[in-house]
Amino acid sequence: MAKITKEAALLYHSQGKPGKIEVVPTKPHSTQMDLSLAYSPGVAEPCLEIERDPLTAYDYTAKGNLVAVISNGTAVLGLGDIGAMAGKPVMEGKGLLFKIYAGIDVFDIEVNEKDPEKFIQAVKAIAPTFGGINLEDIKAPECFEIEERLKAELDIPVMHDDQHGTAIISSAGLLNALEIADKKIEEVKVVVNGAGAAAISCTKLYMALGVRRENIVMIDSKGVITINRPNLNESKKFFATNRTELKTLEDAVRGADVFLGLSKGNVLSKDMVKTMAKDPIIFALANPTPEISYEDAMEARPDALMSTGRIDYPNQINNVIGFPYIFRGALDVRAKTINEEMKLAACRAIANLAKQPVPDVVNAVYNVDRLTFGREYFIPKPVDQRLVTEVSIAVAKAAIKSGVARKTITDWEAYKNHLRELMGYESSFTRQFMDLARQNPKRVVFAEGIHPNMLRAAVEAKNEGLCNPILLGNDERITKLAAELDLSLDGIEIINLRHDNQAERRERYARILSEKRAREGANYQEANDKMFERNYFGMMMVETGEADAFITGLYTKYSNTIKVAKEVIGIREGYKTFATMHILNGKTGPLFLCDTLINRHPTTDILVDIVRLADQTVKFFAHEPKIAMLSYSNFGSDQSGSPASVHEAVSRIQKENPDLCIDGEMQVNFALDKELRDRIYPFTRLRGKDVNTLVFPNLSSANASYKLMQRMSDSESIGPIQMGLNKPIHFTDAESSVRDIVNIVAVAVIDAIAESRKKML
Repeated sequence: MAKITKEAALLYHSQGKPGKIEVVPTKPHSTQMDLSLAYSPGVAEPCLEIERDPLTAYDYTAKGNLVAVISNGTAVLGLGDIGAMAGKPVMEGKGLLFKIYAGIDVFDIEVNEKDPEKFIQAVKAIAPTFGGINLEDIKAPECFEIEERLKAELDIPVMHDDQHGTAIISSAGLLNALEIADKKIEEVKVVVNGAGAAAISCTKLYMALGVRRENIVMIDSKGVITINRPNLNESKKFFATNRTELKTLEDAVRGADVFLGLSKGNVLSKDMVKTMAKDPIIFALANPTPEISYEDAMEARPDALMSTGRIDYPNQINNVIGFPYIFRGALDVRAKTINEEMKLAACRAIANLAKQPVPDVVNAVYNVDRLTFGREYFIPKPVDQRLVTEVSIAVAKAAIKSGVARKTITDWEAYKNHLRELMGYESSFTRQFMDLARQNPKRVVFAEGIHPNMLRAAVEAKNEGLCNPILLGNDERITKLAAELDLSLDGIEIINLRHDNQAERRERYARILSEKRAREGANYQEANDKMFERNYFGMMMVETGEADAFITGLYTKYSNTIKVAKEVIGIREGYKTFATMHILNGKTGPLFLCDTLINRHPTTDILVDIVRLADQTVKFFAHEPKIAMLSYSNFGSDQSGSPASVHEAVSRIQKENPDLCIDGEMQVNFALDKELRDRIYPFTRLRGKDVNTLVFPNLSSANASYKLMQRMSDSESIGPIQMGLNKPIHFTDAESSVRDIVNIVAVAVIDAIAESRKKML
């Protein structure tokens, strides 16, 4: 990782709007009616409903998705007692993590009060505002009393994350590390270096999972906590060992199976580690310097299973893996508390997730070919999008089962979909065409079977039930690559189109193509040579009906692929061109953009074809087209060049299709701002309509706009989607992720389904 400098950190927090979070309105507020509903007099109605039934606050206010991150700044990160105000950047950061990982809104509240009783009363007084309370950076032992009292006296979830977050994540890591080391939890000897809030909470949760109290040795700054030590507080007394011969960490760690460090850096030496039991489990969690460095631990004991709190080493124990999703599940069932059952459910869900195949996006973030369950990966990565569903659902189920939920969820699949939509990981729009593809999976040919992303996408599409993949490429190389990527090729056909066993097929395809294009100068020998190229061979599979759809583009230049598609598949009758569309699917719904790939400088005739194709394609995706044709001018204000072509195209289309909701030429701001457009140009066919389809005047503007909009928004991108070829041929590009390709596969399958239905009519 790049070194974080003081200057960079201060600039990050100060540039632009100072701080890291802001409040954003969630309801319309542009008209007098909006404001009257938002405040006076409309706001009286929900107030009266809440007075009648306080629980309706969850229905009429933000309470149900609002968490307070509350601190008095007495134990901030590794900085200690720096005060409430100085801790505010940390609390804002916690709020940011809640939002980006679980969609939870946060108010950070810094309470300038060290007296536990006064602090408790302050929190209780503001609690009605919130659906949950995350206590943060409060020193021990006061934090124990504060949390216990607030949990007992409030009816909303309260959790001190410094205690329980680390406990839950490290417990998940412990379960998996023990499995890898083939050790039984009830038999392992555990050494805990540190006796603060996190250490005590971790150790208690380990016990709940099966670690025996008599097998635990805890150490504080004065040495091993033994039963003959005087002046122990209740928390330490609970863990005092009767092994009074143990005095130091060096004594305690000899023969131990597990070391948990929540203390300070460089206190565990290599010589100490060498004395631990076989396959030692070392959780060195002091930050930023662990109790022993990863390098030293592995040098001393290559058989060690190692975790730290640092992102630059394997198996990071990071609280962000837990707290956003624990609160997400608790809030969604309106839980009265976060109990042990919910914490254990979160722990086991996190542990189980590490055993599942790792999504491509996670591998890409960490720049590895594949992460698989084992010594270097037994804790999920913080960027794993599945955490929000796996952990939140487990917590919600545990809350319902243990009787602390006010709201019951019965349709867990719908809840899972809701979570994915909430975080933008999946939309109902995408899921609809995925579900449609699964109803009738087709034979899809993947041109570049040797490309890692294409291979992964083919396997994923197969596993998701979207298609029956056919991979083109050298079978030995594909098989080797699949083994390296730990991918199963079961049920996937591989065709080495250059192999002798494909000679008859190549010759047959060559005859068909040469006869089809005989009046265009084609001959058999030329066509036969072309069949050694994957685009020609794959498209001929679709042309002859030996496959239903074809995916290409990761290696091949678009210009060559376009040429082959026109030659082999041909443009649909009644059109002069084909085109492509990208879909950007955001919070306001899908936006269809055309033509993003094919036609560089379209004439008026080509623009008309693009509109006709877009009209059909948008309807294909079950939306009513509302089309704006774009330019740098508005409605004839510039009567030369490309605006004139667009203007003429609009005129022709409106005459030929009087019911089509289309207008232009217009600038993009008028296209996307309904109020502005209606006020300045009230005569348009788009009056009162929200445009969902944009047709650009040329390829440069379309491609640049699509990529700019994709980069600057949180929209899901799907495409390019081919429009206008006779058969389902679809394109990707070198930048396509596995998920991008899988989305295109689903579109291609739906295209093939539609094609097969046409033949039946």
